[in-house]
Amino acid sequence: MPWDRNQIAQRAAKELKDGMYVNLGIGIPTLVANFIPEGVTVTLQSENGMLGLGPFPTEDEVDPDLINAGKQTITELPHSAYFDSAQSFGMIRGGKIAMAILGAMEVSENGDLANWMIPGKLVKGMGGAMDLVAGVKRVVVVMDHTNKHGESKVLKDCTLPLTGTGVVNRIITNLGVLDVVEGGLKIVECADGVTEDEIRAATEATIVG
Repeated sequence: MPWDRNQIAQRAAKELKDGMYVNLGIGIPTLVANFIPEGVTVTLQSENGMLGLGPFPTEDEVDPDLINAGKQTITELPHSAYFDSAQSFGMIRGGKIAMAILGAMEVSENGDLANWMIPGKLVKGMGGAMDLVAGVKRVVVVMDHTNKHGESKVLKDCTLPLTGTGVVNRIITNLGVLDVVEGGLKIVECADGVTEDEIRAATEATIVG
């Protein structure tokens, strides 16, 4: 069976290494905070001005003043720190964040990312994604492999406005894990019960190896 949203996030959490500073994007990436592996200490950064995000709160822990970039309530940790947007984006643009885990509408075979707008739809703003993909050391994308019509979102070329070109290192979808390599994408891992052939059939992009 393909992975659900929580299983995608749980797989993405395996990308975390001890001591990392990591930014989690809106959507599925926010769930990664709930699956940090035992024995791994990471510091999560939110571009709205918080370093050291804790997991989502239980009902009695909710503080409406504590939110992530997606406006979801979160918890703080003993080492949490707060700052303004200028300092937050200084961290991102200055290369201080080791990895960003972001959602996507489309990804291309050479690592182009489209995740900030669909033309004709209301856009509240581009958020921090463009700064993140330009400033962090590693970009991991988490997404559904196809859209609601069954059409691939892992493409030869993105059709939507780009967030960044050649910026994605790894793609984790409900079907498995793919790396951006020379010549296209390489299948690294299949979701439980999903075959490589099924991933190939759902992927418009070139799969090598």
